[in-house]
Amino acid sequence: MFDAWMRKRIDPALERLGRSVSDKGITANQVTWTGFGIGLMVIPALAFGYPLIALVCILLNRICDGLDGAVARIRGLSDLGGYLDITLDFLFYSAVVFGFALLDPLRNSLPAAFLIFSFVGTGSSFLAFAIVAEKRGISTDIRGKKSIYYLGGLTEGTETIALLLALCLWPESFPWLAWGFGALCWVTTAFRIHAAMTSFRP
Repeated sequence: MFDAWMRKRIDPALERLGRSVSDKGITANQVTWTGFGIGLMVIPALAFGYPLIALVCILLNRICDGLDGAVARIRGLSDLGGYLDITLDFLFYSAVVFGFALLDPLRNSLPAAFLIFSFVGTGSSFLAFAIVAEKRGISTDIRGKKSIYYLGGLTEGTETIALLLALCLWPESFPWLAWGFGALCWVTTAFRIHAAMTSFRP
């Protein structure tokens, strides 16, 4: 919901940093893989009861996620880069939720399962729309120049990041936050299905 608004505020700084990284010969895909590796460290951090370390990993992962796009726009967008970016993002989001299930299996496993189930809804509806939009030549730059079509919704990247950070700050609230955000994900999924039914009529 806030991604387009957020991009206008963070893109200038990311572009400057991206140019510096690109000048050192670092590729966008290298940044993507580095961020993903850091992001996966949330699993052991949470499993062993260190949510603040997990929070730092989340922040570093998200910085890399913004930076890889900036480097790609400088060096040239690629299909592989777009594929890695979105695939590793979805895996990272689920990794954080899985980490919270490990942190307290008795309290967190069921809401964690529901939240990952909800992520499947938002993720599949997002990617399926992008595939058909590409086939029909539909594009938008409202969230910055991307390799694939980005369809908005109530729970986009900005909201998901806010959720993950809140979970690390208040880990005891995981069940309530997971149930609540999962429900909002289903609102987003319903919106995207409606958008597809409207946009892709024969």
